[in-house]
Amino acid sequence: MTAVMKGPVTGRSLVSHELFNRLARRLAVEEKLDPGLSERIVDQALAFLAACATNCGAPLAPSELVDLGWDYAEFCDRVAGRFLHHVPTDESSPSAGGPAARDTLVRTMSAIRGAGYTLDAGLWPHPDADHVNCSQCKNGCYDDPPPAQC
Repeated sequence: MTAVMKGPVTGRSLVSHELFNRLARRLAVEEKLDPGLSERIVDQALAFLAACATNCGAPLAPSELVDLGWDYAEFCDRVAGRFLHHVPTDESSPSAGGPAARDTLVRTMSAIRGAGYTLDAGLWPHPDADHVNCSQCKNGCYDDPPPAQC
């Protein structure tokens, strides 16, 4: 049986209501965030991981805000069915800023939309911003080994 998505869906649809609320509450407390912002971040982190799960091209990376919501073990297991590695980049690396970071940002946002998820643009820097920082996630998500569909 094949699932068919009609239009963009939210990342929160990937996990149970209870799990989503638990993760959002924990993020709000740990990061001292407004509960509404915390929910948006967790939603986008789930959409990001779902895009990573099917991405066979160049690495993707979360925005600085979305990176706050990346809960490795539980998200990866529930959304991708496997562990997705997350390797922060040294801030002095050329890929942490400039054109390389901008390309990664555009590729990531496109992958989330391409995977059928709603993109919350307020949580992602505008690609034309003066400073796009990808230092929190050099390789974003990558597989070892890659998924079978790649």
